[in-house]
Amino acid sequence: MNQHQLQLFFDKTIYIQGNIIFIEDDSFIEKNQGQTKEIFSNKWEVDNENSDVQKLFNFQLEWFLKLYGFESEKEFILFLKDKRIIIDTGCGLGYKAAWFAKLAPHAIVIGIDISNSLEIAAKNFKTYKNLFFLKRDIAETGLKKACIDFTVCDQVIMHTQNPIDTFKHLSEITSNSGHFACYVYAKKALPRELIDDYFRKETHNISKDKMWEFSEQLTELGKRLSELNIKFESPEIPLLGIKGGEYDIQRFIYWNFLKCFWKEDWGFQLSKSTNFDWYAPSNAQRFSKLDFINLGQSNGLILDFFHEEEACYSGVFSK
Repeated sequence: MNQHQLQLFFDKTIYIQGNIIFIEDDSFIEKNQGQTKEIFSNKWEVDNENSDVQKLFNFQLEWFLKLYGFESEKEFILFLKDKRIIIDTGCGLGYKAAWFAKLAPHAIVIGIDISNSLEIAAKNFKTYKNLFFLKRDIAETGLKKACIDFTVCDQVIMHTQNPIDTFKHLSEITSNSGHFACYVYAKKALPRELIDDYFRKETHNISKDKMWEFSEQLTELGKRLSELNIKFESPEIPLLGIKGGEYDIQRFIYWNFLKCFWKEDWGFQLSKSTNFDWYAPSNAQRFSKLDFINLGQSNGLILDFFHEEEACYSGVFSK
């Protein structure tokens, strides 16, 4: 697809350099979103240098199928068969957008991200002829209404300045026969929510180096707790939102008090990056199940598939 053909999907004038799309205007980035841009630029640059990053990619692609109701990659390919234009909003290093481009060679795929990871993604996947990248705030993509056949916002919308407005925009650019896949963080126990809210306010006052140091400490805590291999029966404490039942001690603290992520097969660096991903951005809104369902309803969408787990809610919407 050439520049003239891609222009049909945009409200403003674009030009293409290699596999990167540029829009001829300057979008204003609010203070918190500027901080989010800086944090994720740093995170993705670090992850791109990690020799184990492919483990993260493999996990995420497999999890994507589960999050959005596909039994297999083959079923997902069938779903993509009639999609002519696909966007991956908040694409990070671009591996998911590249996956879409590979599975749907007939379609044009655009990966959109506000961070500097966009340049890394464009370089890493420059051989994909149907894949383009756009450096842009996903709350204001510059795309025309009702032009996207499959809009994906996976594990990203919570980091925008106003997730409600972002969801509305992404709904509007999804075509009347298209689909919109979205994921949000779930609200957790009250002590964990209070600590998380504290860090949402304080991250502007903590340097990146200090946040990485903090993330390393959290990772070491998660690792040591996991190595204890202790399980216990917790009582239910409704006023704190703590669910009763059997817990591994690391998971009990993780879900109810402090995100101290540890995944042994990922290793220390990827686990540390996951903790950084959570506490460093100023924007990281959480949702209740009803909040998420209402997001779709308030934008006139039908929820075709819904998935929930302790960490998140996800779904596929249509008009």
